[in-house]
Amino acid sequence: MSSGLLRIASRYCGPPRSGNGGYVCGRMADYIDGPAAVRLKAPPPLDTDLRIEQSDGDVRLYAGDASIAEARRAALELEPPAAPPFAEAEASARSYPGLARHSFPRCFTCGPQRTPGDGLCIFPGPPADDGMVAAPWIPHAAFANGDGRVRNRYLWAALDCTGGWAVIPQQPGRAILLGELCARIDGAVAPDERCVVIGWPLGIDGRKRFAGSAVISASGRPVAVARATWIEVEEKAFAEA
Repeated sequence: MSSGLLRIASRYCGPPRSGNGGYVCGRMADYIDGPAAVRLKAPPPLDTDLRIEQSDGDVRLYAGDASIAEARRAALELEPPAAPPFAEAEASARSYPGLARHSFPRCFTCGPQRTPGDGLCIFPGPPADDGMVAAPWIPHAAFANGDGRVRNRYLWAALDCTGGWAVIPQQPGRAILLGELCARIDGAVAPDERCVVIGWPLGIDGRKRFAGSAVISASGRPVAVARATWIEVEEKAFAEA
């Protein structure tokens, strides 16, 4: 078994006091070779030294003795539907529901109070007839690594909220909380590349809502694909999480 420390800076928040789920999952996936599934068990605290433990290919995250998340290698057999062109995604984003009302307006991925380079600024437009949501995304240079590619952890973050907006409850007072994100990275995108991010519903089982999401490169190729499990909750239950 090996261990280390991981710290989630406050700029990577989802709700005001906890880490963005996709970003945290991506940080854990950095320890795994290939597709991974990450299960969030508690809100990841911000600006706190968290303990990472690796054993037999599994990765676990702890805040003190409290288990925060678990990651493992996992196959993902999911192919995304055809994405709209960039211009259509731009048009969809102009009707992004989060512009009018957002539970977490400073969310790192989809918060309308963030600016490019500070957040990802991915604003998925309203569902099409098939339930798909879409957003344009031009990754900022702040999210690239040394070889000019957007770091995988930001692809994970992009996959997170986009799928959530495809299955978010329409009833007042209801919200969803990311339970598990399983993703595979099939390629890369560069800063300033005109990408499209899509999300689509995969089903509902009680309080669980399932969604797919994908990041599409400027060439039209899916470079990251995910399947998410979301848990429906009362909005007030984690409004200050």
